[in-house]
Amino acid sequence: MDVKSAFLNGFIEEEVYVRQPPGFESARFPDRVYKLRKALYGLKQAPRAGFVMGSVDKTLFLSSRGGDILIVQIYVDDIIFGGSSHALVSSFAEQMSREFEMSFMGELQFFLGLQIKQGLEGTFVHQAKYTRDILKKFNMGDSKPMTTPMSTNTALDADEDGEAVDQKELRGMIGSLLYLTVTRPDIQFAVCLCARDQASPRISLLQALKRIFRYLKFTPELGLWYSSGSSLSPRGFSDANHAGCRIDRKSTSGTCQLLGTSLVSWSSRKQASVSLSTTEEYIAAASCCSQLLWMKATLSDFGLRFGWRYVDSALIKGEIESQWIGLIALLV
Repeated sequence: MDVKSAFLNGFIEEEVYVRQPPGFESARFPDRVYKLRKALYGLKQAPRAGFVMGSVDKTLFLSSRGGDILIVQIYVDDIIFGGSSHALVSSFAEQMSREFEMSFMGELQFFLGLQIKQGLEGTFVHQAKYTRDILKKFNMGDSKPMTTPMSTNTALDADEDGEAVDQKELRGMIGSLLYLTVTRPDIQFAVCLCARDQASPRISLLQALKRIFRYLKFTPELGLWYSSGSSLSPRGFSDANHAGCRIDRKSTSGTCQLLGTSLVSWSSRKQASVSLSTTEEYIAAASCCSQLLWMKATLSDFGLRFGWRYVDSALIKGEIESQWIGLIALLV
């Protein structure tokens, strides 16, 4: 659903006073304040009656009624909601429509540029339309497809002798690709590598970006599959390349976190400091664990509890684990 000016219509019960806003001061009573009748953005009195805010995700709201749970996720004025009871979901929709002016979009199919296909076996999230749009926007729609986003021996450096390119277009390409990494972990490392040097871009950087776009031309439909039969047990994998950056010799951490067999989070990030020996492995593992702790706290809001089990990387076996190890190779 989409909310139209919700906070302009939500009444508050507490007494709240605000200063006179600049440009709207009263000439007769310059020292007086306003008493609020309706909520403003940012107030702790913002309407969320009957809901509990998530412990770590402040855009998540939950409500329990008679053993059923209602989950509401908010992004500015866009709302995704669902629950364990059809009656509870319908009641929430009716209540919201009575209180505020709403636009109901029906079953979740398109949200913030993401395309969602739901079925009995699971949910598929992808950005095929967005991919084709950016290919057209940057005149790469007729380019020759490539099977990989980056060559294995590519190492971008300062390239001070290279030909300079238009900063505005190049930054637009990088920004568009960064948003695409929301559903495309296969381009995460390549895009982040290109995003590191935007101050004085050279032709070599532009060529690397075009290689990624040519790969997208070959794989526009790739996305994330969330199986309905997957468990909710969190797992994480991490790795790092040693001194991967040729300029400052810093390593790159690659991590991915899963719920069962479903990939829910990943990162490819250059480490903040130069590490010696195998220290970069511990830095990557610490980053992975911090994300797992965030996931564990969020899952606890849903009433789920998990213990911890350490598995040495040398003992990881099986088809599923090898797939995620292959993904980690892409992220570093």
